[in-house]
Amino acid sequence: MIPPEWQAFLPSPGPLQPGKKWHVFLSYRSVNRGWVLNLYDVLTQLGFKVFLDQYVLLGGDSLIQVLQNGLTSSQAGVLIWSNAAKDSVWVANEYETLLNLSINNPPFRFVPIKIERAPLPAFANNKLFLDFTDYPDGPGGGELLRLVSALVGVPLGDKAVHFAWEQDEASGVAAAQISAAVRNGYSDRLVELFEKGGLPWRTTAILGCKAAEGLTALGCNDKAIAILQRLQTEFPGAIRPKQLVALALARRGGPGDLEMAQNILGELYASNHLDPETVGLYGRTWMDRYKLSQIPSDLRQSRNLYAEGFEKAPDDYYTGVNAASKSLLLGEPDKAAAYAKRVESIVGNTAVRGDYWWTATIAEVLLLQGKYAEAGDMYQQAIDMAPTQTASHGSTYKQARLLLSKFGATTAEQLLVLQPFKGLPDYITGS
Repeated sequence: MIPPEWQAFLPSPGPLQPGKKWHVFLSYRSVNRGWVLNLYDVLTQLGFKVFLDQYVLLGGDSLIQVLQNGLTSSQAGVLIWSNAAKDSVWVANEYETLLNLSINNPPFRFVPIKIERAPLPAFANNKLFLDFTDYPDGPGGGELLRLVSALVGVPLGDKAVHFAWEQDEASGVAAAQISAAVRNGYSDRLVELFEKGGLPWRTTAILGCKAAEGLTALGCNDKAIAILQRLQTEFPGAIRPKQLVALALARRGGPGDLEMAQNILGELYASNHLDPETVGLYGRTWMDRYKLSQIPSDLRQSRNLYAEGFEKAPDDYYTGVNAASKSLLLGEPDKAAAYAKRVESIVGNTAVRGDYWWTATIAEVLLLQGKYAEAGDMYQQAIDMAPTQTASHGSTYKQARLLLSKFGATTAEQLLVLQPFKGLPDYITGS
């Protein structure tokens, strides 16, 4: 439910115009999927009908045709600009399409937003971008109010402008407090922040999801699940809490947890929520199932889901690198090499400051190429970025061990790769 403090300032999306199916069309790069999913959740909570390609595409659909139909049947368009988007021909073309729609069809509202401090290209300098660079996890604060007002075409009054600035400050403080608690490894602090709450926490599920995701990374899955279950009650239409509770269940790994996680993700999958996050997490649970069953079809199901996610979003390194690794485990080295090469073109070979998973993915690509020393060095850089996130380290370590076993690596070669994980309780080499 939208807090009453916001209701005084948030304009309603209103009824759809004749011939229109969607209030807003979202254009983005798949690598920004987490941010876009949070945007989708927020806008749908506010009553907008939102076109998000991964939730609309069906098997056998023409991507270009579906996107064209989505654009022409939308009343507004949002383009999400980031470092990943700056070199995308696809995003550049969609920018031009959205801009032309707004020029030739004045009722159509085009709102470009930037979520990282990426320089804008020359062709985008003639349009004012809303700036969400201080909201790396999803739209919040006063900028959210500015976005909704822009989509509806209602200018902010003086009181709304003042309220927006207050929310910017409060949301920024809350996000910084969460980040500090995760980096310092203080799980009780994350729970305390959630319990204390405040208006930014009650406006969207984003801050709660950020805290829960931090708890999962710290290995505190029970605490994460408790927060996420409350978020599902408070924000029943949000997809992100459902995804994260499935992840926490899978990581907890208690009796019945895997089945519950698969039930959640299977339902999202059957409901056509086919974004890379849902498909990738679903693939992860099938891998967990394979580790218990050792049935090859479970492993193949895992690989096929990761491959499906990667084909739907070919710039999503998470699904791509897992499609590569599972292909290798299936005894399909040519497919593994092809996927790994595609992922390498996305992530490059230089560690990304502050991004554990991006850097760990570079390490895994190096490992898939048999570059053991380079992989070990990159894993060390990833761990140094997030020293308290031992649950994430453990997940990465287990994947590396599986691949080394498939390669038949010697004890010395394993040590080159696994040495950075030596502090983990289940650390072992040479087996």
